[in-house]
Amino acid sequence: MTRLQFHLVAAAGVLLLALAPALLSPFSITLMNFIGIYALAVLGLVLLSGIGGMLSFGQAAFVGIAAYATAWLTVKAGYSPWIGLVVGVVLTGLVAAILGAVTLRLGGHFLSLSTIAWGLATYFLFGNVPMLGQYNGISEIPPISIGGYALSSSNSIYYLIWVFVIVSLVLSANLLDSREGRAVRALRGGQVMTESLGINPFRVKLITFVIAALLSALSGWLYAHMSRFVSPAPFDVSVGILYLLMAMVGGMAYLSGAIVGAAVVTLLKNSIQDWLPVISPGASGQLEVIVFSVLFILVLQRARAGIVPLALRWLPRVQPTPPLASGSLVHRQQPERGQPILTIAGATRRFGGLLAVDNVSFEVKAGEILGLIGPNGAGKTTMFNLITGALPLNQGRISFLGQDISRHAQRQIARAGIARTFQHVKLRKTMTLLDTVLLGTYGRTSSGFFAGVLRLDRAEEARAQAEAMRQLQRVGLADRAFELAGNLPLGNQRLLEIARALAADPALLVLDEPAAGLRSAEKAELAHLLEALRAEGLSILLVEHDMDFVMGLVDRTVVMDFGAKLCEGTPAVVRSDPRVQEAYLGGVA
Repeated sequence: MTRLQFHLVAAAGVLLLALAPALLSPFSITLMNFIGIYALAVLGLVLLSGIGGMLSFGQAAFVGIAAYATAWLTVKAGYSPWIGLVVGVVLTGLVAAILGAVTLRLGGHFLSLSTIAWGLATYFLFGNVPMLGQYNGISEIPPISIGGYALSSSNSIYYLIWVFVIVSLVLSANLLDSREGRAVRALRGGQVMTESLGINPFRVKLITFVIAALLSALSGWLYAHMSRFVSPAPFDVSVGILYLLMAMVGGMAYLSGAIVGAAVVTLLKNSIQDWLPVISPGASGQLEVIVFSVLFILVLQRARAGIVPLALRWLPRVQPTPPLASGSLVHRQQPERGQPILTIAGATRRFGGLLAVDNVSFEVKAGEILGLIGPNGAGKTTMFNLITGALPLNQGRISFLGQDISRHAQRQIARAGIARTFQHVKLRKTMTLLDTVLLGTYGRTSSGFFAGVLRLDRAEEARAQAEAMRQLQRVGLADRAFELAGNLPLGNQRLLEIARALAADPALLVLDEPAAGLRSAEKAELAHLLEALRAEGLSILLVEHDMDFVMGLVDRTVVMDFGAKLCEGTPAVVRSDPRVQEAYLGGVA
């Protein structure tokens, strides 16, 4: 499917939505309205949980905050619903920012449990504050008016709801196709990987959390003025779980899954409520939950990732357009060859009683490849993590380009010019090769969330894409730019990591066992690439177990054993050192 065909299909879908009030019954339009309102809240969940990896059960609370804000302002204070929209969105955003600042540093299930806690607290707050009507709620909410025309019927408010849904969907898609959107998608790769790219994960999490809450605020505002009545029940934690269910049914990682999931669950619930009283008049309420649960399990059995990804298997894929070269990002001036760029002095790291790195000192010079070798458990990877800031030093000092980076955060070190790969490959396997390498350009670009949403970043994005394609070409993967990273064999995944690191334009490239999993021909290509990078003046620090690969490539070698530095020198000197032979072979050859 070409992009033109895709746009024609999308236009046809919008046309059908526009014609729906003329084709469907009033009750069906009411259901469509609820689907649209739910889809806004679920869209926030897709961004937050499905893409950003922050599982939340409290989305209904944000819907309720905006709904109650506009209800109180319009009924009690007599303001316009449009004032209610502004106040509801601002209030919801502030509450989300405060809650996010407090809870988003929690990891794993603790974050999810915290969302249940403040979701319950919000529900009981609505039900116990007299000015909010307690459990009786607020009634006689005025309809939204546009130019003196009141949107008081299902048909009249229908278009407003779906304009909000479509605009929110387009803006969310714009966000994900931007610098900050890729950072949101990278969050699932873990904090170490995210920070190694120069990204501040807490900042990205907090902004994503607030964006999800703002989408819920739109949902709450529309709900209040469509229903004309609010009470605590629609904003309980159980409704938050229902939103999560909608996201799962539609497809947690797909924006369109918000609409599909909201539609399927809403229509399914309505059908069950229609048919159960006929089948079992006396116990329809109890059976509804059981039947709904069984149907949900059946859906997940057939489409565990959701309905949207299942459908995409049978639909023609949109043909991506290769990015056109359009300028280039600013490149770093490499240090003068031969001068020290990284100095480690007395580096020490303990894990309880284990001394993993013991008073290690060495330096890396500009334009050289330095090998860091040693037997398993020698402390090489720990040393790498100390250099890149993934682990803090207990003692010692690390300087890079004349600056003490011993206490710097990992993302600060990455932005200073140290890029790394990992012993165990860290990639977002659902991202394309192009997007993966574009993550490496994060520190070299500056467009924020607002620019991405409104597509004000296109010139910078074109330069970043040209840089990413250049690095993919360097490692021999340019012809697979639109494949998913998870589809590559391990050897190519390692090359992709190197391309991502090179996209950061580092002064020092830190490679943790880059040849692991590569065939002989691939190792030869990797060696040729590293030699070319050295010729360009790039400094490389290399950990590798393949001694033939290391000794035929590096300029100097540092040998570690039991956390301490054993010796240092040229490959020939190190190979002939009896201590090295003892460490590797158990005796002098």
